Amino acid sequence: MAGLLLVPGIEEVRAHRTWFLVIGILLIICGVIALGDTFAMTLVSMLLLGWLLVISGVIEVVHGFARRGWHGFFINLLAGILYVVAGLLIVAEPHIAAMTLTLLIAMILIVAGAFRLFVAFGTPIHHRGWLIFNGAISLILGISIAASWPLSGLWVIGLFIGIDFVVDGWTEVMLALAAR
Repeated sequence: MAGLLLVPGIEEVRAHRTWFLVIGILLIICGVIALGDTFAMTLVSMLLLGWLLVISGVIEVVHGFARRGWHGFFINLLAGILYVVAGLLIVAEPHIAAMTLTLLIAMILIVAGAFRLFVAFGTPIHHRGWLIFNGAISLILGISIAASWPLSGLWVIGLFIGIDFVVDGWTEVMLALAAR
């Protein structure tokens, strides 16, 4: 508790700890709901991403036409068109977008895990065990996602979002409780 006294802004947390607690509980509930149906959460997140791209693309195109005299007109126009097309493709086929994004996540985890292991075993580094653990977990996750792809593309994103909500919620709850 003594360390918590040194945290900047802790008085703000103390003054509003009920709010932090409520937000934390709501995030945990949302996370549990997301974990209850990772397929639906994956599709909802893809649809949200798609529509956000469409909306931002339209804004880019409108901005481009509104500022035609600017030399960046074609950049705004092309970026806007790209956003709209990508967004419409995602909205039209959210499951394919999710599978594609999941494969990308798997590749990133595999490369990041292998790199961490390479660094951990190749250089003398303090706390090497944690880096090995981190690299091994990333590598195992990436390989397991890739091995079950394309089916993993239908639930991995929803699972990651649900886990993130639960962990974020617990962080808020614990902060509120520690600020008493």
